[in-house]
Amino acid sequence: MADRKRKPMEINDLLQFRYPSGLMYSPDGKLAFTVAEADAEKNTYRRNVWIHDGNEAKQVTWTVDAAALLWISDHELLIRRKGEKDMPSTTAVFLYDTEGGEARPYTVLPFPLNGLWKLADGRYIAAGTIDANDPDAYLDSDEIRRDKLKKKEADKDYTVVDEVPYWFNGKGFTNKTRTALFDVDLNRGRIKRITGPFDQAGSVAADGKRVYFTVSTWERKQVRTSQVKVYSVDTHRVSTVYGKDDCRINNLFILNGRLYAQASDMKEYGVTETGNIVEVQKNRLRYVTDPERQLSDSAASDTTLGSGKQSASLGDRWITLATDTDHVAVWQYDRDFRKTVLYDEPGLILCMDAAAGKTAFIRQSSTQLCEVYELRDGKAVQLTHINDAVLEGRYIARPVPLDYESEGVQLRGWVLLPQDYDRRKSVPGVLDVHGGPRAVYTESYFHEMQVWVSRGYAVFFTNIRGSDGRDDAFADIRGQYGSVDFRNLMDFTDAVLAAYPKIDPARLCETGGSYGGFMTNWIVGHTDRFCACASQRSIANWISKLFISDNGLWFNADQQGIVNDIFEEADKLWDHSPLKYAENAKTPVLFIHSDEDYRCPLPEGMQMMQALAVQNIETRMVIFHGENHELSRGGKPVHRIRRLQEITDWFDKHTKEN
Repeated sequence: MADRKRKPMEINDLLQFRYPSGLMYSPDGKLAFTVAEADAEKNTYRRNVWIHDGNEAKQVTWTVDAAALLWISDHELLIRRKGEKDMPSTTAVFLYDTEGGEARPYTVLPFPLNGLWKLADGRYIAAGTIDANDPDAYLDSDEIRRDKLKKKEADKDYTVVDEVPYWFNGKGFTNKTRTALFDVDLNRGRIKRITGPFDQAGSVAADGKRVYFTVSTWERKQVRTSQVKVYSVDTHRVSTVYGKDDCRINNLFILNGRLYAQASDMKEYGVTETGNIVEVQKNRLRYVTDPERQLSDSAASDTTLGSGKQSASLGDRWITLATDTDHVAVWQYDRDFRKTVLYDEPGLILCMDAAAGKTAFIRQSSTQLCEVYELRDGKAVQLTHINDAVLEGRYIARPVPLDYESEGVQLRGWVLLPQDYDRRKSVPGVLDVHGGPRAVYTESYFHEMQVWVSRGYAVFFTNIRGSDGRDDAFADIRGQYGSVDFRNLMDFTDAVLAAYPKIDPARLCETGGSYGGFMTNWIVGHTDRFCACASQRSIANWISKLFISDNGLWFNADQQGIVNDIFEEADKLWDHSPLKYAENAKTPVLFIHSDEDYRCPLPEGMQMMQALAVQNIETRMVIFHGENHELSRGGKPVHRIRRLQEITDWFDKHTKEN
């Protein structure tokens, strides 16, 4: 009886959610993190810094945009703040003292800041964005900087590109843009770039005397391999640790005084292969162990914004997130790489940190939005309650597991039921397909699903072949897109209908984004069992996408099974393109796309929409201006509401009972 009185979740509830991210410990165990909140009037997000001092969490900044950067002592926290009067291509850094006072100016770095590591008092390694054609612009005086800005403004109607990729989702045109590392010595008033103009710096691990970093170097076509180099803090020299171009190397960390990383030669399972943990030695990568899981958070969600650390090294222990089966866990490796599972509960974990004998993370469960937790005696203790109010008194459907077999493999999905399911004659349903495909659904709150449940839909979702959470063999569907994965989804749908006979097979809808959008486009060309579909940031034609997407040249060819030459094997791209089968479509399809989506560019949605329209199939396309591939997760608040309203209205229109 209590459930019947609970209020439904509404689309506009997105405006009330708070999004914590960027969790970091001070040396003595205080926690800093950034919290984003929607500002519907300005159609943006306000970000501010919060601190948990061991007793309570409190907000410590009240600016338009602020983020925690780095603890430099037990009580001093560096904060990045953006202001309207900031000089373009610079980063204003402020210092907040927990012992009293407001944040005060600390320094202005002459480049857009991407990361910061402390070497000693007043000395840092910084990662910043540079133009490879003008790599020393950080040395410009304010006058020269203004002159260059004027010239750039005069040339704003022109963009020149001469490398691939030349744009990147969420960043715009990135031709000749690189991430460089800088030695920032505020004591001497000196900043020195330590990487080359065409170097793309990646993972960083520093021990105070040495700074290890991965780097990829190219001038025309992006490379997927990386080297490892080291910068001596005392001599200011860079030398090569691992100089071969035969592996993708990332996730550097120092354990027991030795340098480790994850490395993959991408030969057995392609470019998305999970890296083995290796010890990085002089031009040698010594194999240590295969983690068999993605050592990060790869959970699908529409209520997380931002991220944070995925691992932390404590000298003799390394603690990391791991996407395991259908949830995100916390693992620990000792100096001998014996693994201990520190936390292993349903849900997702966005980010974590560990220091001073403590481990904390930001977690989201099936009935609770993201909050900060700390491990105490093996249990997660909730430290914040910033989202309690918005969910209080609401009906939130709990995911009911449904195990099934498809293609000889045991798989799991879940069903969300409306609160009056038992009293209804029949209900419409929605199959939701995640992106990736190397992502996972978890037992975690998903706003779009809860909105549809509150409107009377049964919503079901599953982790099919190609998903993350298991080993590389399970995730490897290269050359199989639209085959085993499609059959998994249809078998799951059959299993749901058999287990829940009140779900009306004549009123089934389907939606998905990115890879899920590919699958939506594929579905409508191979079955008419759904009464309506919503294809989001989708893929229609692997040939066109290969040459316009920011990851096309390395991801698309690999995933569609091309081994040697993309031109000679182009038939593989076309055979796995939904557009090839669009002539078979009968289902009404809504297309959602963004004009700054450079991962699955707008022409992908346009091609599929027009292929349906010329056949007189009911279709509609909504194009979001100024948005990118992250519309459903990080898009502007009002745009996210419009997106979800469009999909919901489309489903309602086509499931209305006669």
